[in-house]
Amino acid sequence: MPPGDNGFMRFRVLACDYDRTVALKGVLVESSRRALREVAVSGRKLVLVTGRTLDELVDVFDDLDLFNLLVVENGAVLYDPRTREEKVLATSVPPELLEGLRRHTIEPLIVGRVVVSTAAENEPALMRVISETGLDLKVAINRDSIMVLPPHIDKGFGLLTALDKLGEEPSHVVAVGDGENDVALLDVAGVAVAVENAVEELKQRADIVLTAPGVDGIRELCTSLARHDLADLLASPAARRAG
Repeated sequence: MPPGDNGFMRFRVLACDYDRTVALKGVLVESSRRALREVAVSGRKLVLVTGRTLDELVDVFDDLDLFNLLVVENGAVLYDPRTREEKVLATSVPPELLEGLRRHTIEPLIVGRVVVSTAAENEPALMRVISETGLDLKVAINRDSIMVLPPHIDKGFGLLTALDKLGEEPSHVVAVGDGENDVALLDVAGVAVAVENAVEELKQRADIVLTAPGVDGIRELCTSLARHDLADLLASPAARRAG
């Protein structure tokens, strides 16, 4: 269990987004897989935090055991890949919502246990359905997609639930992402990291903005975390501190 440059392991958990962060075009690239494994071998824990449903993730990713825990549906569902235990953290998708979405023929439509998602261009129709039903729901944007979910659900909530199960504190977490829905994720972490291709809102909230996009930035981040407890990256001009 390699410590940091000062002999003490400060950061014990890496929480990362999936699409456009560790994955490219929906697929976890081999360089990301190797980098994440190095973090795991260093004695640290890995948590994947994604807006995808579990079924969507399984369709494109066959190495779930790489992570200690998965937070899917934007924080609404916790999944343990070793025990295959799935814990739903909020109420199921309301039938009235589904009826309204289908009545307005909103497509594509991805229905999870708790969250419903569609293309971001459908936001006006989505808001109309929520208004018509009178349901207490919110929307979350993630680049080119939009999700409908309960008011208290976000990636930060899901990560805190995962940390409680792992027995870890938020101050020991490094979190990295690229999209608008990752703001809540980064807000929970001890160190918040945005990849170079992240949306501007996330870059402004991050402690570190990597100089490389997506999977290249992840390799840099994982190497620093596993070998130096992030000390070299925090001090290096290779990653700028967000203003």
